[in-house]
Amino acid sequence: MASNDPNPLDPPGTPQPGDLIEIFRPAYQHWALYLGDGYIINLTPVDESQAAAISSVKSVFSRKAVVRMQLLKEVVGDDSYRVNNKYDDDRTPLPVDDIIQRSQVLIGQEVSYDLLGSNCEHFVTLLRYGEGVSEQVSQSFFLSFLHSSCHYLPVYALYSLSQCLR
Repeated sequence: MASNDPNPLDPPGTPQPGDLIEIFRPAYQHWALYLGDGYIINLTPVDESQAAAISSVKSVFSRKAVVRMQLLKEVVGDDSYRVNNKYDDDRTPLPVDDIIQRSQVLIGQEVSYDLLGSNCEHFVTLLRYGEGVSEQVSQSFFLSFLHSSCHYLPVYALYSLSQCLR
């Protein structure tokens, strides 16, 4: 069930095994893969308790992560989520049985984590499509650039104007 509407208030949809789940945290989106029977697989920080890892922004800055199988409702907590198989138009999902089998082998393993090259979205898209993809990274780079430009451009413009008036 694909959903490209960025509004997290839309109904989340009924997840099916192999679906990508986008969880809306206050400062970022966390990604998980639905396994079935209410369970998901996702990356959590190594150095935190399971409960703390669920809502921690620290997970974004960790260098290592643990692959965990958890209940979707516990991971979501008070946040919202949706089924978002947003890459299905460009990529063919692997067979569901393969996705689940690949996922189950990884449960409990420690993996490297890198916000830019190996984050939670990369992890679940690798399981679903056989290729790790993260649109979130390119969006955050663009927003970072835009924010920096908007901050420094007016300062530079004022400086340039003052130089011209000398």
